Amino acid sequence: MAPGKRTAKSKPATQPASSGAPPVPYRRPPDVLAPFIAALDKKHVYITHIDAKPASFKRRIFLVPVAMNVCTAILFVWRMYAILPWYWELLKTSFGRTTEDTFSAADATWAELAWVIGSRAIVFIIDFFLFVYIWPWPVEFTLASLHGNPTRWRWNVGFRDQEIYVRRSRDWDTALGDFIADGDGQKIFSVYVRNATAPLLQEQKTGYLLMNSQWDLDWEAMVVAHSLVDKKDIALNAFKNLVLVHHQQYGWLCYDLKLGESADEDTRRRQIFAFRDALTAMGKEDLFYRWIEIVQFEATQPGGFGPEKQEVAAKKIRDLFEAQGIVFDELWKEAVGTDNSLGI
Repeated sequence: MAPGKRTAKSKPATQPASSGAPPVPYRRPPDVLAPFIAALDKKHVYITHIDAKPASFKRRIFLVPVAMNVCTAILFVWRMYAILPWYWELLKTSFGRTTEDTFSAADATWAELAWVIGSRAIVFIIDFFLFVYIWPWPVEFTLASLHGNPTRWRWNVGFRDQEIYVRRSRDWDTALGDFIADGDGQKIFSVYVRNATAPLLQEQKTGYLLMNSQWDLDWEAMVVAHSLVDKKDIALNAFKNLVLVHHQQYGWLCYDLKLGESADEDTRRRQIFAFRDALTAMGKEDLFYRWIEIVQFEATQPGGFGPEKQEVAAKKIRDLFEAQGIVFDELWKEAVGTDNSLGI
């Protein structure tokens, strides 16, 4: 029988920071998370969530970067085999030895000189680009040590139906400053975290595909998290939708996503999920995602998302559903229980 006190309801973690309680929506992390938090970098923001997609699906997704890196490694070996002898001949020429690649500039025409300089410069540029930007991929995929690497992560964790994913903030976290006292820092933090924890985003994509320009996966932290769960030191659910950030005064804090969102936002989220489930039951799940795309597209156009833009989006959505033999307003009311708002 597993120990009882293993979830986020444990005592707040003891930290060498202010004894005062942090303001809402922040709170102290539970003691049980202390071993995990010890592996994190104070400079970054972390988001953890549990990906419940089937292990077989995750295996197929992971095979894509594996194949890419294997191909890159093979191309690297071939390129070295093909080009190193040529570079060696050029090196011997620079030492004054005559080789097949020795070029006498004094006896060449301007056209010949331009051709040799241009062709060799192109080779140098291509190899420099490959060496700096492409060839490191397999090395980072298998041997990177700063934040771990995907190979070590999969070797230790394997493929599971329920996996813990840990995202680490990228360079945007340098602009946070005092995200509690400073209004701008608080807005930056809230926007990035809310976008990253949007339920639709986490449901549509497996965790491996959540890497982007704002968030990276922390492979080592994911290994640590699973190790703690496997040893039954922490319950799996303790990592469900968890946001961790370090503050100079309060130490490590949890950002409470439920307290941070308004009641209207929570209601809207539940309505969207109910509508999606209704469409899925009808075998029309693709309509749900096309509906979301229309709203997001219109909302991001210049000029804001005022009444006129909302009318345009509403017409497109109704036409889209009518083409599939569905009356949007009726389905929304049946699934959600309120008059439709077209998700706007």
